[in-house]
Amino acid sequence: MTVPDHLARLSVLEGRSWSVTELPGGLTNVNVRVRTVDDREPELDLVVRCSGNDPGLLGIDRATEHVNTDRAAEAGVGAPVFEFREDLRMLVIGFLPGRALADADFADPGVLARAATAVRTLHAGPRFAGDFDMFERQSSYLATIRARGFRLPAQYETYAHQWDPVRRALAVSAPPTVPCNNDLLAANFIDTGERTWLIDYEYSGNNDTCFELGNTATECGFSPELTEAWTTAYFGSPTTADFARVRLQALCSCYGWSLWGFIQAATSPLDFDFWSWGLERFEKAQQTFGNPGFSQLLEEVADA
Repeated sequence: MTVPDHLARLSVLEGRSWSVTELPGGLTNVNVRVRTVDDREPELDLVVRCSGNDPGLLGIDRATEHVNTDRAAEAGVGAPVFEFREDLRMLVIGFLPGRALADADFADPGVLARAATAVRTLHAGPRFAGDFDMFERQSSYLATIRARGFRLPAQYETYAHQWDPVRRALAVSAPPTVPCNNDLLAANFIDTGERTWLIDYEYSGNNDTCFELGNTATECGFSPELTEAWTTAYFGSPTTADFARVRLQALCSCYGWSLWGFIQAATSPLDFDFWSWGLERFEKAQQTFGNPGFSQLLEEVADA
């Protein structure tokens, strides 16, 4: 069944005429913009997220995504939810004005400040349904890869002895969790020039603030200097431990999300090089694990 056939079954579009434009991006969804073209009110400008493949394989819970998308809207940084049809694998939200950011945009201090404000606003909003813990997610992904015999870099598991000390260091003086998107790559920031919206809550859940910051820093290829500026934009006056925690959580993001890429490489029908995507993140993790300052990084986090 085609996407337009599914759209006709949505209650929000019942009896309406509309136009459809496919939106770029999305490695687990097809996203389309739907605008009503009749004389009825209200005039609607919507995005329909049409999920595919097996979301459970990647740890995605569509019902949780729906709830948390709604709570992000309540916080004032997300799109309003118009309809959720789990049977059709569709989530209908409002189209947000602005443009999706690219990695290079964060070098602009104004963009960086607006993005940090949006993230702080999300974190101060209503608690999310469910929690997100990258250590649990990494363990689950690795178990899936082993059970199904998926390809994995030969050296991946040689870092297991360093992974547990990372967990222990982060557990010392761990801050209360807050509602996090957990997947804030550049394209999930929608910037108007005056404010920034946050989209895509597939992996959302209550988590450590610094995972959110570290994940964005590594996904967007921040330099060490820009990572410090990003941390400062969020905290205002970060401590040495705050800086260290963001850097260590960036490692967690790389080491854990690389497995997402390897699972997708084995299962996704999309014409995308998921293996290289995962390998890029694993190689970043290797660099941190092998850095002479790795032990000091653990100490700075644990000494908070």
